[in-house]
Amino acid sequence: MEMRLKKIFFSCVLMSPFFLLAQHFNAAEIPDSLKKNANLVTRYEEETIEIKSPGKAISHERHVYTILNEEGDYYARYRSRYDKFTSISNISGRLYDAGGKELKHVKKKDMDDVSGTGDESLMSDTRYKVNDFYCRSYPYTVDYEEDDEINGILYLPAWVAQGINGAAVEDTKFVVIAPKDYVLRYKPVNCSFQPIVTENAGKKMYTWEMKGLPAKQREPLAPPDDMILPYVMIAPSDFEAEGYTGNMNTWEDYGKFMYNLAKGRDALPGDIKMKVHELTDGLKNPKEKINVLYGFMQKNTHYISIQLGIGGWQPFDASYVAAKRYGDCKALSNFMVALLKEAGVVAKTVEIRAGENAAPIVNDFPSLQFNHRIACVPVQNDTVWLECTSQTLPAGYLSSFTADRSALLFDENGGKIVRTPKYGINDNITTTKVIANVDINGNLSAKINARYSGEQQDILEQYINGLSKDKMLERLKSEIDLPTYDIVNFNYAQNKEMLPPYVDETVELTASNYAQASGKRLFIIPDIYTRSNRKLKNDEDRRYGIELKKEYRLIDTVEIVVPPGFEPEALPKDIKIDSKFGRYMASVKVAGDKILYYRLQEQYSGTFPPSDYALLVKFYEDIYKADRAKVVLVKQ
Repeated sequence: MEMRLKKIFFSCVLMSPFFLLAQHFNAAEIPDSLKKNANLVTRYEEETIEIKSPGKAISHERHVYTILNEEGDYYARYRSRYDKFTSISNISGRLYDAGGKELKHVKKKDMDDVSGTGDESLMSDTRYKVNDFYCRSYPYTVDYEEDDEINGILYLPAWVAQGINGAAVEDTKFVVIAPKDYVLRYKPVNCSFQPIVTENAGKKMYTWEMKGLPAKQREPLAPPDDMILPYVMIAPSDFEAEGYTGNMNTWEDYGKFMYNLAKGRDALPGDIKMKVHELTDGLKNPKEKINVLYGFMQKNTHYISIQLGIGGWQPFDASYVAAKRYGDCKALSNFMVALLKEAGVVAKTVEIRAGENAAPIVNDFPSLQFNHRIACVPVQNDTVWLECTSQTLPAGYLSSFTADRSALLFDENGGKIVRTPKYGINDNITTTKVIANVDINGNLSAKINARYSGEQQDILEQYINGLSKDKMLERLKSEIDLPTYDIVNFNYAQNKEMLPPYVDETVELTASNYAQASGKRLFIIPDIYTRSNRKLKNDEDRRYGIELKKEYRLIDTVEIVVPPGFEPEALPKDIKIDSKFGRYMASVKVAGDKILYYRLQEQYSGTFPPSDYALLVKFYEDIYKADRAKVVLVKQ
């Protein structure tokens, strides 16, 4: 996150010339209560947008941050987005020293102008104005102002009073000015903020303001900021962009607009139609047709982001994808729906907020809350979900990128909120079997076979399809918790025939001095491969709740052959932990020349109050210790 996130279409703020001349932002004037635990202080921040019509607006904004230490330097950088919808009329920036004396002043022409096209973007009209004063004499203050012109309003920014971790706030304000009859919709989230509304000269002014907010710090396993921090969502009713008009008072109306943007863009060229029938005419089961056509789409297209004007919401037509063999999430999903339509299978397009740790959308506030599109096919009281940007996932599996969340399905009847499938504890399973030998000097050789299913295989699936063998070896080495070892061999195999899919891992390794040899004794940790490294610090001032988003089950069996003539002197006691957060069991025994170890760990999903944090700390601490318990063998 740079100094600010430029909204999809605009940003905002009005400031009087008197204020600009009078305020010098002496850092010594910041109250001590706001410096506590702070890396920076928002001295003054105001964002104002004046809506002229459903498709026109002007905005002004000002951001003044005093940077207290190097942790705050990141937020002193200014990065402002502009594109076909938003043009920057003016930007200015000032740098002040600790006493408020101006050191530097930059204007729009002095700032760098960089492309917004990234590695995955083929075409984008997004560009950025960028500036960094590169000051490292603390404290210092940066002060930026900007004026924008907006053509096309599909999105209005949320007002987040305190969106930066480690930032205290002296004064922050958000203002929307609109014609008296303009229907501005807003919703306070995680709070009850209401605007001050005034009327003058046929206009309404909505003002939100907060002052004196101490710095907040991110807490481990806290829910996403969108679920705990106070903010106010803003959205239009009627809107217009590039000649397209719509209304988003309801999800139904919002969905109709998105459907109309894509209408008529599903026509396939003749050769692709012929290929569809060649592949599917002999198939009677709709799911077989889905699997075949999804595989065809994956083999013949790849993902590239294309963001040009209304193309941020409107897909390229199916014939374009067929010819170019690429597309973004909208274009590929539209292409997949078109393939299925030609085969006589009705599919739908779905807007969704993607990301493993993405906050949920606000279901009761229709607005542009999504960043991704997928497809789905209702089949015989079931739904097959299709992630069309992936060339490796099986049909019907979404992964943690889009699973278990609300989304918007739209068709000719409009939009409606649906729920994507959740992969639970019986889907997300890792089973590990280790066969090992320890010699008289404590050296270990081991063969590990592991199976990762459901969301447990998501990261591995990406690695094995996106990394070289050498890079996979680097990744593997970084995750093994052994002091000195060599990987003799390793291999991965992906199985996509079952849902959820799984990945099989085979690793052969050696580790010198794995067991500690001391006189006649050997000290051996039986948990060779799957020790938990999770430890949390106690926090008596925990402010936010706990979110355990993913649930899973880990099952481990270990067999270690030890040198002859050794007998057990001390064994770890069997352990069983039952908690509201999960379950843990471990047992070890010696049978002849073998140590036999069994481990089970389960994590449950859920949200828990801050008062439970100490229990969670202890739960993970107990597992951490149990995973490192030692068997003591003595030579007879």
